[in-house]
Amino acid sequence: MPATRNAILGAGERVYLRRPRPADRAAFLVAVRASRALHASWVRTPASAARYATYLRRFAGPKSRHPASATHVGLLVCRIDDGALAGVFNLSEIVRGAFWSAYLGYYAFEPYAGRGYMAEAFELVLRVAFLTLRLHRIEVNVQPGNRQSISLARGAGFTREGFSRRYVKIAGRWRDHERWALLAEEWRARRRRPNRGAR
Repeated sequence: MPATRNAILGAGERVYLRRPRPADRAAFLVAVRASRALHASWVRTPASAARYATYLRRFAGPKSRHPASATHVGLLVCRIDDGALAGVFNLSEIVRGAFWSAYLGYYAFEPYAGRGYMAEAFELVLRVAFLTLRLHRIEVNVQPGNRQSISLARGAGFTREGFSRRYVKIAGRWRDHERWALLAEEWRARRRRPNRGAR
């Protein structure tokens, strides 16, 4: 495994999670360029050195490393075999107090989309969210036409809660989104069920 053991935040059979870092800039931007058609109107990714630096400050800065105070946490999905970047998960707008909730965004990189890496990583991300950050609720917002992202959320146990009209501006247009959410108690119950991956 290319990453050092203490840098890994979770590992499965084929992928592991780690924080983004400055040294990833070149590989990250290459992956973004290679995935331009895949991301299209679904997501806005950091596509320049300046935007990647901004992303790092927000999602991988010192504050993000403290579970009790982090408001944004970025997680890279890397292949165990070669350390290649397979995707990204971002926990954002983490609110505690009476809420203990966060938004979760994600996207895969070519040529690894559709190979099950993101589904495996999703389970690892939920462990970080519910066990390390001790959150109660995770919300995912996905455009209705993005069937792969909806399938990922559904497969991870999320429930569709509603529909937000003209919710986020992406690629110059306001886009409708479906709201999907998962509660900590639902996640724990799902983990206790045998063969929870079977559907």
